[in-house]
Amino acid sequence: MESNVRVRFAPSPTGPLHIGGVRTALYNYLFAKKYNGTFILRIEDTDQTRYVANAEQYIIDSLEWCNIPFDEGPGKNEKFGPYRQSERKELYKKYADILIDSSWAYYAFDTSEALDAERKGHEEEGKTFIYNWHNREKGRLVNSLVLTADEVQKRINAGENYVIRFKSPQDEILKMEDEIRGNITIDTNTLDDKILFKSDGMPTYHLANIVDDHLMEISHVIRGEEWLPSMPLHILLYRAFGWNAPKFAHLPLILKPVGKGKLSKRDGDKLGFPVFPLAYTNDETNEVSRGYKEDGYFADGFINMLAFLGWNPGTEQEIFSLDELVQSFDLKRVSKSGAKFNPDKTKWFNQQYMQSKSDAELTDLFLPILSEKGISKDKYFVQKVVSSIKERAVFVTDFWDLSSFFFETPTEFDEKAANKNWKPETAQLMQELAQVISNVEDFSSANTEKEIKEWITVKEIGFGKVMQPLRLALVGKLAGPHLFDIIAMIGKVETINRIENAIKNL
Repeated sequence: MESNVRVRFAPSPTGPLHIGGVRTALYNYLFAKKYNGTFILRIEDTDQTRYVANAEQYIIDSLEWCNIPFDEGPGKNEKFGPYRQSERKELYKKYADILIDSSWAYYAFDTSEALDAERKGHEEEGKTFIYNWHNREKGRLVNSLVLTADEVQKRINAGENYVIRFKSPQDEILKMEDEIRGNITIDTNTLDDKILFKSDGMPTYHLANIVDDHLMEISHVIRGEEWLPSMPLHILLYRAFGWNAPKFAHLPLILKPVGKGKLSKRDGDKLGFPVFPLAYTNDETNEVSRGYKEDGYFADGFINMLAFLGWNPGTEQEIFSLDELVQSFDLKRVSKSGAKFNPDKTKWFNQQYMQSKSDAELTDLFLPILSEKGISKDKYFVQKVVSSIKERAVFVTDFWDLSSFFFETPTEFDEKAANKNWKPETAQLMQELAQVISNVEDFSSANTEKEIKEWITVKEIGFGKVMQPLRLALVGKLAGPHLFDIIAMIGKVETINRIENAIKNL
């Protein structure tokens, strides 16, 4: 790999950052770090009509939570700044003029009404109107290719609205190479003359994107598949300026879990999963969109899941640390076809990361949940609880449902379990068991288990007749970790209290 790899993630601040955008950022980050390169954040805010004030900070916060922070960007190592396109707009007119002077672009004064009339006229003839070599110089369209230089200047001086269009070449087969999709060819006769600059002083995405990528010395453009149709124009723009083009790689779409098409917020709302990294509040509507962070996902598990949406390492390994992803990532192993999003697989990744966390780390996350419920317990006790339940949890927020019986005496009992396991003779058995437990001196899990099982054996009754009602009394349902671990942790007095409570209420 050539030295000085520089890649950029260039979102538009029009709302919350979709996980498709996060994946694009992630792949850029992994690629940059693999080759000791630079990961750049550029805010492409030329579309001021859709600009959302808090979106840029949301993007930055999302990258930070994902542990993929940018090396250069707004307010950070601004080597080629500014990194907001709205603060660079003076640059773009200069480069638009260069294209005009070299005949790679031209002024067009067509009104929207005139263009609509052209489209309708073509439709009536069963044709599609394309503003390009086919009609740009026939006289019906008003541009600097048919007007004299004096006429053009008079119109500009008079304040007429205009755009600057790229002059796509005629009769050429353009050959391009994509790092993921291989060789691509296109007939330039099928290209339209895209607008590069508007009379309001703002460039379109195409011009600003190319100029900024060149001036920021971008070596690889890794972006979503939706930009693949723009690749010919961008390659031609590099040629028009006489610049070397970066290498291009167009990532596959992230697809809906059910049905066809691109994953959207609507899919998440319908099926009950977030599509944004962080919760997002719309300032205008106050609508709150769910986020992976707030839903209890670990950032490293979230990133691991995203990496596999379109890329695979070529091995059976699925759990990767960020450093391992950096070492393993290869654009050649990114798929051309779309990657179907799987909410259940996302939960699986989170559960795997749950098991890899230390009990102490998970305890620190659980303690605030207990505090909100007014429960104050010794941290060592809580850590033992966490150790006993974490294998059955997907999220830290699951801990309370899995462990509430460690902290509170059950007030309700599973009706189905009670009907099946609490028989007329059960109360008497539980009374006797309570007496046995009161006489146990070594209240460790192992010893209590030995003493109770010996008593059951001596009485010659089935283990299920004691164990199931006992679990029901202690937990409120037939669930939870090893029964004698529960007994040891809640202690003798509480164990007997719960048995007596069950006898009264069942």
